[in-house]
Amino acid sequence: MQRIQEVIVVEGRYDKNALSQAVEATILETRGFGIFSDEEKIKLLRRLAKQRGVILMMDSDGAGFLIRNFLKGVLPRENVLQAYIPDRYGKESRKRQGGKEGKLGVEGMPREVLLSALKKAGATFLGEEANPSASEKITKADLYALGLSGRSDSAQRRMDLLRKLDLPEHLNTNALLDIFNLLYTAEEIKKLIE
Repeated sequence: MQRIQEVIVVEGRYDKNALSQAVEATILETRGFGIFSDEEKIKLLRRLAKQRGVILMMDSDGAGFLIRNFLKGVLPRENVLQAYIPDRYGKESRKRQGGKEGKLGVEGMPREVLLSALKKAGATFLGEEANPSASEKITKADLYALGLSGRSDSAQRRMDLLRKLDLPEHLNTNALLDIFNLLYTAEEIKKLIE
């Protein structure tokens, strides 16, 4: 089993269980929206972020993005990585009915998908060489030039690209930039759009 240096933050215990079967890492739960009022856990996450780094791996539904965005606001940005699971529709086997948006959460993802999301986020797999980062950063101006922002059809173009890249539909422009700069060069994005 692969070991990860950073602390991984998930929403709940079933997410933690699924992830602990994929990687060996310190995995902490937010208890869903409970994190909003849990000052002690926020303090702990800040400390862990500074010491080891933190990876946020939330469900790709609206609730997951609310929790992710809250944590992005309270944790030191330079020490936080974002792991995104793709939109997959269905329900987890333990549940009687699916979630509000009908999407699988972290707990419903296969091991390979979880590992891929962590690799794409830039997780430090102990014993492996770190991924080199792209030298040319993609900017908001690039998104505009590519038609992904600032135009009447930009939202649809972004949605089409997110589907093509198997990324969640709730990504805002800043999160999209973060992911693009982790995974692609500006030239690669241009080719994907064409």
